[in-house]
Amino acid sequence: MAAPQKSSSPSSGSSRREIAFLGKFLLFLTLFFVAVAPKPMDEAFVKPFTNLVAKAGGAVCSALGENTSMTGTIIRSPRFAVDIKNGCNGLETMFIFAAGVLAFPSPWKPKLLGLLVGMAAIQLVNLVRIVALFFTGVFFPELFEQSHTVVWQAIVVLAGVLFFLLWASRFARPRPAAAEQAA
Repeated sequence: MAAPQKSSSPSSGSSRREIAFLGKFLLFLTLFFVAVAPKPMDEAFVKPFTNLVAKAGGAVCSALGENTSMTGTIIRSPRFAVDIKNGCNGLETMFIFAAGVLAFPSPWKPKLLGLLVGMAAIQLVNLVRIVALFFTGVFFPELFEQSHTVVWQAIVVLAGVLFFLLWASRFARPRPAAAEQAA
């Protein structure tokens, strides 16, 4: 009588891939946040980026008929003003998205395309957020704070996660069928 053979669990390879993804994701996320934390990087990259985001938001508000002016990261009208701060510039969501794409097991060409398209999409959602919050402040100032801290922060982060899931489902490597794993 032969000794029973150990069967390798089909999920053990999957678990290793998932743990590797999670480890890489956390590594990239940490690297991104550590990279922008020093004051020189904040001055050279984060603040100019935030200024661009604010200018885009101000331009859209003006195009939608609100008499706005820009001072640095402040979008101002006679009825309301909002200051776009770090945390409202979409960078954190872009970091989460980029960490996921870079950690995901796929070829570099789809990763680069995913990074470009995904980050642009995140900034588009963030631009909608800024404009919507500005007009919330103009017309419903009592709802501004809750819209800012609860509703729109969640929407932007969830959009980034959704963009990652859409990208990953499009570029995911096909998993071997159960029959192929058993062979």
